[in-house]
Amino acid sequence: MPDSYVSKTQKSRELYERAKELLPAGVSYAIRYFEPYPFYTARAEGSKLYDIDGNEYIDFWLGHTALILGHSPPAVVEAVKKQLENGTHYGTSHKLEIELAEQIVKMVPSAEMVRFTSSGTEANMYAIRLARAYTGRNKIAKFEGGWHGGYDALHIGVKYPFDIPESAGLTTGALQDTLVLPFGDLEGVRERLKHQEVASITIETALGAGGGISTKKGFLKGLRELCDEMGIMLIFDEVITGFRLAAGGGQQYYGVTPDITVLGKILGGGFPIGAFCARREIMKRIDTLLYERPHFSFHGGTFTANPISMTAGLTTLKLLEDGQLIDKLNRVGEKIRDQLRKIFEANSVDAQVTGVGSLFNTHFTKEKVNNARAASKADKSKQVDYHLNLIANGVFFLPTHTGALSTALSQADIEKLLLETEKYAKQSKAT
Repeated sequence: MPDSYVSKTQKSRELYERAKELLPAGVSYAIRYFEPYPFYTARAEGSKLYDIDGNEYIDFWLGHTALILGHSPPAVVEAVKKQLENGTHYGTSHKLEIELAEQIVKMVPSAEMVRFTSSGTEANMYAIRLARAYTGRNKIAKFEGGWHGGYDALHIGVKYPFDIPESAGLTTGALQDTLVLPFGDLEGVRERLKHQEVASITIETALGAGGGISTKKGFLKGLRELCDEMGIMLIFDEVITGFRLAAGGGQQYYGVTPDITVLGKILGGGFPIGAFCARREIMKRIDTLLYERPHFSFHGGTFTANPISMTAGLTTLKLLEDGQLIDKLNRVGEKIRDQLRKIFEANSVDAQVTGVGSLFNTHFTKEKVNNARAASKADKSKQVDYHLNLIANGVFFLPTHTGALSTALSQADIEKLLLETEKYAKQSKAT
């Protein structure tokens, strides 16, 4: 990290020293740490974060890509203020949960019925349970580089080498029914599934933590056909791509409909949320009025369908419903990826810019990056150095993670990203 960062963030440094005594690694989520210490945000508005030292950052991380409308969009803030007066949490049924479910069904091709959770991890967990209940099978599958939250059965094969567990405390029993599949390789998938009775295959329609890598339409189409052939539930994890690639998510963007869809992030309008949805016959397996124990698939949670999250989510989806804001962001995303490529090429820096729609990432390597294995071979230290240089100059990416765009970004914000990238590329060329 450039020395200028340390000199400008002394209050953050002091806070980090306090945090280390109370929070493991000094943070609430491991990925939020970066060298020499993270800055501490005091407030956020529009496209900007402001730290406790008064420094301003253009935000391309956007709360883990959740804030497609930017920070504190006026329409969402106003709706939430009104709801606060009517209660923050009920623990009973209410109209808002119906309205947001109706909106999801209206927008997402695969959705006929919906259940809400408090996070994407929970939604993935319940989606897997539902697939197992519906098919009567135990084994599940996911892809190399796919990140689906902290649920044990999916917490495998995330980073290269893919055979190393992602965490301590994951038992053999929790993982023994999970198959890890090669991303983008349909024949490899078919071979891996041979002689296996699999309940579901979970896939991100674009790898997020796996490198911001687009999934090919032909691969998704082939996967859909393979699942139909083998009686497997196809689950799209659209926690990142839902309501970002298109109003109907990655499934609309690519024209491939899954059996079950997992949602989160953007759906909450800046508040905690998750959801899973599917066609009616699948979701009915959750219905305790139709099935007795142990034949129904359990789902529940204290904060499910929290009225604040429902309000913020409904307001957000109505703004995104016609697809115009999303289409505009996708066009800007394509231009940014193209301009970043040109900057690195002009300065003889070996870099691959990946992404789709309004998502993008940079990998410092000569080789084409089309899966997590290829991404793992890139120079990670240079990627960290690039992102830390951006942070020191007021452009925030969480180091090594995929960036995203919001409707709050201005042309000046984008030009600042390109300018600082060009400075970095020239500096790299000189060294």
